[in-house]
Amino acid sequence: MKYKTEFIYELNGKIYTANSSGDENCSLETICENGRLKVYLCPNKSIKVKRFAIILKYDFSDADAVYANGYQSWTDSREYKIYEKMDGMTKLVDEFINSPLTAKVGLNRAGDEAIYKYNYKKGFFYGFSYCYARKDTQIDLFASLNERCGYTIIELDANNSWVNVIKDLEGVVYSDKSLLLDFAVISGEYECAFDKYFELMNINPPVKRRMTGYTTWYNYYDKVTQNIVERDLDALSALEKKVDIFQIDDGYQSAIGDWLSVDKTKFPDGMKYTADKIHSKGMLAGLWLAPFAATKSSRVYKEHPDWLVRDEKGKPYICGPNWGTFYALDIYNEEAREYIRNFFSVILNEWNYDMVKLDFLYAACILPIHNKSRGEIMCDAMDFLRECCGDKLILGCGVPLAPAFGKVDFCRIGADVGLAWKKTLIPHREDVSTLHAVNNSVFRRHLDSRAFMNDPDVFLLRDNNISMTFAQRETLAKINCLFGNLLFVSDNVSDYSALQLKTFYDTAFSKKAEIISAEYTAKNEITVEYKLDGKENKFTFNCKKGTFIS
Repeated sequence: MKYKTEFIYELNGKIYTANSSGDENCSLETICENGRLKVYLCPNKSIKVKRFAIILKYDFSDADAVYANGYQSWTDSREYKIYEKMDGMTKLVDEFINSPLTAKVGLNRAGDEAIYKYNYKKGFFYGFSYCYARKDTQIDLFASLNERCGYTIIELDANNSWVNVIKDLEGVVYSDKSLLLDFAVISGEYECAFDKYFELMNINPPVKRRMTGYTTWYNYYDKVTQNIVERDLDALSALEKKVDIFQIDDGYQSAIGDWLSVDKTKFPDGMKYTADKIHSKGMLAGLWLAPFAATKSSRVYKEHPDWLVRDEKGKPYICGPNWGTFYALDIYNEEAREYIRNFFSVILNEWNYDMVKLDFLYAACILPIHNKSRGEIMCDAMDFLRECCGDKLILGCGVPLAPAFGKVDFCRIGADVGLAWKKTLIPHREDVSTLHAVNNSVFRRHLDSRAFMNDPDVFLLRDNNISMTFAQRETLAKINCLFGNLLFVSDNVSDYSALQLKTFYDTAFSKKAEIISAEYTAKNEITVEYKLDGKENKFTFNCKKGTFIS
C-alpha cells in the first residue's frame, strides 16, 4: 500500500506539523502488510491531534461507479458515477442546515455537519467507515476495521486521483500509545470483498431468520392507543399466515425519557397487559424507545440535569428538533447508566417485551466528551445497549452503522419512509424520504446478514392516510422484499382488498432472493438482477417516480 501521511497536532497551544514518522514530541508507529495498515501514536507529551490522514493514489476510470456510505442509518447512501455530484450537497443547503435558526432547534445534529465539511464539487465523494470504487462486478473497498479509535471519513476524489482517509479525533488528548487507524484496501468481486471485510473485523454474521411484522408508527404516529393496538392485532392474528412481531412505536409514554411512565389515557391497562395481549395472539412483542434521549418535559430532565451531555459552556446540548428538541443522557454517568439498565430490565423482564426498537442512538456521541472521540463513545454505547438487553432482539435505528455491526439483530439502513413518494422540502440527508429509503435498501444490501439483518423500513399497502399510488406502493413492497430481511407494515390489514392482501402475502412471506446485481443504468433508473427459486429475473424501475419500467 503506497500512501503519504498528513499529521498536525497541538502541544501547549502551539500547532506542529510532523512527518510520517513523527518528530521530537511524538512518533507514529506503522504496520503495513497484506493491504492492511495500522498506525499507532506514541506521544512523549500530551498532545491533541488536529488532523491525521493518509492519502492513497488511485486511478479512477470513466466507467467507475463509487459508493459513499453515509454517517448513520438515515443518511442517504448510494452509488454515483464519477462525473456526478452527491445529492443535495450545495452551499445553499449547507447554509440553511447550519444557520443560527436551524442550529437553535438542532436540525443540523442528526448528520455529520459538525464533523465534516463537503466541498460541493462534481467527482468528489465522501463517506464514513467504508466506501468503494466499482468496475463492473469488481470493487476496491476502502474500509476502516476499527471505529473505536475515532470515526473514519473517506474521500474519493476522482478529479485528482486520490483516496483520502481522515480520522475524526476531536476532543481527545493523547498521553499514551494509542491506535489511530486500522484500515484495509480489499479488492475483489463485490460479495467476496465484503465477506473479507467482515472477516477482518471478526464480526460474526447474525443467525436470526427473516421476520415479518407490524409497527404502529406509519399510520398513527404518536396518536397510537390501546384500542388501536388491539384492533390491528386482532386483524393480523386472523390472517392465514402468521406474522412474527407486533411493535408499538412512539406515543405510549408520558414523555421522551420517561420510558416506564405510561400515558394512562392512551394505554389504561399498561404496557405489560399489551405485551401479554400480543403474546396471546402468537406474536413477539416489540416496543420502541430512544434510550439516550430526554425532553425538557420529562422527569429525568427536570430531576437529573447532571445526567445530560453538555456543551463547552456547560449547557445541555440539543440533539435534534424532534418532540420540540431533545437532549442526550451521558452514558458515562454512573447514575444515568443505572437508570437506563433499570428501564430495560422492567421492559424486557417484567413487561416481557421480546424486541426493542432503539432509536435516535446517534445522540450518545453527539459531542466528544470525557477525552473520548465520537467513534469511541458510539462503540461504548452499543456495547452498553447489548449488555442491557442480553439475548433479547434489538432493532437499531438512527445509529452510526459501523459501531452497530454485530451488536444489533436488525438495523434500519435508510431514511424513514414517507406517506408520499416525493421528498419533503426540508433539505437534509437524514430527512424522511421514500426515495432515500429505496436507494439505501439497494445500495446497503452488502450489510445484510453480515453486520445484522437489514431493515428497509415499512411497506404500505392501505388506501387511506397515504399519498402514494398503488403502483408506487407495489414498487416499495417489491424493493423491501428483495433487499430487506425485516418486513414490516403499518396497516390495518382488515381493510385490505383481495389484491392488497395478495400483495401483502407475496411480499411478507416470500423467500429472500439472491441479488446478482443492482445499479443505476440511466438517470433515476435502477436495474436489478436477482435469482429466486433457481430462476434469474431482471427489472428496471424509476426510483424518482416509484414506478416499474420493465
